[in-house]
Amino acid sequence: MIKRLTPYIVLVSACTILLLNWQCRQYSNKPHRPKLVIGIVVDQMRFDYLYKYYNKWSSGGFKRLLQEGFSFEDAEYNYVPTYTAPGHTSIYTGTTPAVHGMVGNDWFDRGLNRMVYCTEDTAVKTVGSPSDKGMMSPRRNLAETIGDELKLSDNGQSKVIGIALKDRAAILPAGHFANAAYWFDDATGYWITSSYYMKTIPEWVKKFNDEQHTNKYLAQQWNTMLPIASYIESSTDTTPYERPFIGEKLPIFPHNLPELKHRNGGYGLIKATPFGDDITAEFAIAAIQNERLGKGTMTDMLTISFSSTDYVGHQFGTDAVETEDTYLRLDKNINDLLSFLDSYIGKENVVIFLTADHGAAMNAKYLEDHNIPAGYVDENVLVSAEKTDLNKKYGMDPILQFANLQFYLDKEKITKNGLNIDSVEEEVASVAMEFKGVERAIPVYRLSAFNKDFITNKIINGFNPSRSGDVILNLLPNYLDYDTTGTTHGAPYIYDAHVPLIFYGGLIHHGTSDKEENITNIAPTISTLLYIPFPDGCTGSPMQEAMKR
Repeated sequence: MIKRLTPYIVLVSACTILLLNWQCRQYSNKPHRPKLVIGIVVDQMRFDYLYKYYNKWSSGGFKRLLQEGFSFEDAEYNYVPTYTAPGHTSIYTGTTPAVHGMVGNDWFDRGLNRMVYCTEDTAVKTVGSPSDKGMMSPRRNLAETIGDELKLSDNGQSKVIGIALKDRAAILPAGHFANAAYWFDDATGYWITSSYYMKTIPEWVKKFNDEQHTNKYLAQQWNTMLPIASYIESSTDTTPYERPFIGEKLPIFPHNLPELKHRNGGYGLIKATPFGDDITAEFAIAAIQNERLGKGTMTDMLTISFSSTDYVGHQFGTDAVETEDTYLRLDKNINDLLSFLDSYIGKENVVIFLTADHGAAMNAKYLEDHNIPAGYVDENVLVSAEKTDLNKKYGMDPILQFANLQFYLDKEKITKNGLNIDSVEEEVASVAMEFKGVERAIPVYRLSAFNKDFITNKIINGFNPSRSGDVILNLLPNYLDYDTTGTTHGAPYIYDAHVPLIFYGGLIHHGTSDKEENITNIAPTISTLLYIPFPDGCTGSPMQEAMKR
């Protein structure tokens, strides 16, 4: 009997082994996901900076990302205005202000009849400081982020944390479901958060704050990292196109931070120096270590925004020695972060992307002085002219607010005076077009039918019916609504729209692409690598070239 059963036993055993082997293969073939995703946004970084300073990059910072990662050389913003809040939100939601609603850093709220800030929230309190700078949340963002979808995909087991000097640059990327967002408090020099996320600040954050990193940096001078004569990529150390700190006669090195601190925002002074990026990098590494990001069974995500580049750029411009020095020091921060990740978790377990929330224009006065068409539009003069004209023609002024190059009109007042809203919008647009530097002024009722060139398409992508204005202006290239020193951003043109975009890590090919890619393609690319749904409002598409699948 046993002899008769033996072939069957052997057959069953063989089938069992084959089944187990098949199951093992199935398990081993499960999609490989990174243990940690890190999104890095460099505030106000133009694409050309990658190569302008290339010869001065260290081997382990920006140059390592370029030499080991995948660089999309023509990544652009497909909407206006190109500001911080819309930029950060578009990167992480995969859509434009038309969907996510971040039409500016602030805008006019018709329901509240006042200007509102993109992350203000009076229903929450500051955590980690006695100041009111923590009364913030992501509630005004109308769309999901990558981090939201990540946590939804695993029932909240992943950790998602946002870090930046600016509250909006920490809060909006991290999303609605984030474990935490931390930002810098000018009043105390501490990293703080909001009761939206937690009731008390973690012990590791308290410890970091107690170490007085801000005081350490503000107790020294800001001098150039390299000999100043080697900063040949920049203008001379002092030019009339830069704005000195309050208390300085000229914007020249060294900047004596201990003497300047009191008159330049106290602890907030650090934001306008490269040391703001230093403390951001240090805090980010502390967060990875203490929160054990990437050490669990699920993928975690950290969003980092380096904000000092924006503050320095606004004050000194795109070609100042201060700007170059800030980027050379940021390169060291990137090097330190990548080196830490090598030993902490390994490149193969990380996916990083680096981009910017917008670029910046060259100083318009500098361009004018070199016979290049450029100039300034004084918003106060423009608004005054509009009010005078409307009072003269209609006997009343229906302008509620001018913000983000948009006029908000009192439609109820217009109707009560027996006027046609479309006609009033046309009158406002007509007056605006008389100003030198205004390229177009579009009444909203004509927006969908307006000539569909790249500018109008970007305006449409940036238009949200409940938050945008009634007459939208666009300025000519290199015309700014800003001080004659330093620079700003917000335009649809290439200098504000073209930014770096580099992917790096174990699931990323090495290479480059010259294909134009919208910034809204970042979120679906990361979602594809994580095998999770795209964020709910996503309008972008995955960039397959960069991915190892």
